Amino acid sequence: MTNKLNLNNLTKSEEDYLKALFQLLIDDNSSKVGNNQLADYLKVSPASTNNMIKKLKAKKYVVSEKYGKLDLTEEGRVIAVRLIRKHRLWETFLCNYLNFTWDEVHEVAEQLEHIKSRKLIDELDRYMDFPKKDPHGEVIPSADGEYYVVPKITLSSLSEGDVCQLVAVDDGSVNFLKYVSEIGLALSSEIKIIEVREFDQSIRIQFNETIETVTRKFADNVFVKKVV
Repeated sequence: MTNKLNLNNLTKSEEDYLKALFQLLIDDNSSKVGNNQLADYLKVSPASTNNMIKKLKAKKYVVSEKYGKLDLTEEGRVIAVRLIRKHRLWETFLCNYLNFTWDEVHEVAEQLEHIKSRKLIDELDRYMDFPKKDPHGEVIPSADGEYYVVPKITLSSLSEGDVCQLVAVDDGSVNFLKYVSEIGLALSSEIKIIEVREFDQSIRIQFNETIETVTRKFADNVFVKKVV
């Protein structure tokens, strides 16, 4: 089925919707996503989302069930995973070979992910010796469409005295990634929880001989694995 997909019949905007719907289904661990939820995620109006969903349903990439809940067809999922694969490979290439920082790669990769050439992406993967993760720590889907999510815990879920290692960050916000870099955190940084403040749930953390206070919002978007 994957070899028969006509990817040229999709616009950039249509591809963005398919990828966004897939990521909502995965990130929220939900079997269905609502129209308004998708609109909020993409920062567009519900009316625009409704019109786009009608087009994607006509092309048999999206289905909607009772109460308007949305899901991807098998073909829609294949396309979404390919887009994510291309995005993460381009991020890796930009960061590792073209001196982009991890807070710069996301927006450029958003443009490059819409290149249609399957051969270009496969050769890009080969050139980089088949990387497994992107600069933000996210797993890169394989060429045959294998996609899996590594279970992760957030920094905010830990307690005082816990020690963890940073394994991934949310790559959706340039300002967030800049802040992560500015305070000196990087993938594999070891972090100790010094204090969790009851008033606002802000957290004092220690890493690289530095002590920093971070907000709950920050801690919700940093993924770690527990060491101690």
